[in-house]
Amino acid sequence: MSVTTSQGGTPSGRRQRNPWWVAIGAGTANVFGTQMYLGTIGIFVLPISESTGFSRTTVTGAYSVAAVGMAIGLIIVSQFVDRYAARYILIPGFIGFGASMAAIGLMPAIVPIYLIPSFFVGFFGAATVVPATRAVVSWFDNNRALAVGIVTGIIGLGAALGPILAGALIDAVGWRAAYGVMGLLSATVSVTLVGFFVRARAERHVRGRLVDHTTVDDHDVSLELPGVTFREATRTRQFWAIAIGLGLVGVVVVGLQVHLVPMMTDRGLSASLAASLLVIFGLASLIGRVIGGFVIDRVHATIVGPIVMLAPIAGMLFLHPPFTSAAIAVAFIGLAFGVEGDLLAILITRYLGTRSFGRIFGAVQAAFLLGTAFGPLLLGLGYDNLGSYDPVIPVLMGILVVGAILIATLGRYPYPAVAGFDRLAARDEIAAAEVLSDMAEGNDGQVTRNRMRVPGGA
Repeated sequence: MSVTTSQGGTPSGRRQRNPWWVAIGAGTANVFGTQMYLGTIGIFVLPISESTGFSRTTVTGAYSVAAVGMAIGLIIVSQFVDRYAARYILIPGFIGFGASMAAIGLMPAIVPIYLIPSFFVGFFGAATVVPATRAVVSWFDNNRALAVGIVTGIIGLGAALGPILAGALIDAVGWRAAYGVMGLLSATVSVTLVGFFVRARAERHVRGRLVDHTTVDDHDVSLELPGVTFREATRTRQFWAIAIGLGLVGVVVVGLQVHLVPMMTDRGLSASLAASLLVIFGLASLIGRVIGGFVIDRVHATIVGPIVMLAPIAGMLFLHPPFTSAAIAVAFIGLAFGVEGDLLAILITRYLGTRSFGRIFGAVQAAFLLGTAFGPLLLGLGYDNLGSYDPVIPVLMGILVVGAILIATLGRYPYPAVAGFDRLAARDEIAAAEVLSDMAEGNDGQVTRNRMRVPGGA
């Protein structure tokens, strides 16, 4: 439905905005989002096992349950992301996520009941991911990967500091209250940051529902975006290669992240040294996200992606004591995890456009998460049934090779960057919308966009 508005309860007109604050706000808000749960679950494995008598498979299986919840949530949320203003989805999402994480600490030591809030952690966490990514992507084209890298880099910093916070809280108040404090942080800090900083470019809405036209200075402006529809995307080879390729890498990297602490204590490291490897993992992913974003904006993703996706193989070969060897190995694995965070949004927008970004991103992210649900489960079953993680490692290496091949064979970009777009968007977001709407009307953007320049662009 087309709705035209010049007021509609939202600001209209041409005004300047620094898009980098959107990236910083979205990234900082998500420090207290899903990564706070996923990045610290390894710290909770031993305390929860000792307190409840649950096996490691059960405790780490909570991640798999959360991943399923998030996959379902992503499928639902993705139906609304392209139709509603970002804050109308983000704020309820962070509140629900925080409440669900706090509820974990209230559950009795009964496996089915214990796992219920983990499902809702993932379900509500889905609403904190896609809208924020869509908002950031809308402001950038020339530096899109770098902007996404800054967002995920900030999240990576949270992943590095999260285990320290979780460990301190567990020591001070126990694992149950620790989840309560972490949930409170999510429901307060994240909501505040979203309210102040996070908005999509040229986002016009009536009571939250986005409109596809607006009126500025008596001039009718289309807000249509170039790209394919979701249905058209699912008919392309690129859609499935991106979904399966990154999903396979997620199986390996997330499985190793969740089991890292117990794996390394089994191999002879002290619990404190093993826990510090999670800090290294987070820092390496931070570096990978920021540097990876900078590189992907300048070097084709089919070159950068496979190289980085194979890096964990080198890491797994050295993932054993002494601590120095293990730290280097974890750095390789964290680096791949970081760059992979940049690749998902970039591959979707470059190969499928931004017209239905929310729905496509949500579906691919759901496939990715369903894949990652098997990682912790695979390693957990390997340990419980074989008494060691070692027999599973060659399987993980083979999975990485297949994923890298899928990304390496994606082909050229149908939607490369428009020169000068970022400067125009920061200076006049409506003028940027007009450039994109012209492209959407002209053959859905299937033009040589890297030869185009926007008015006043560099």
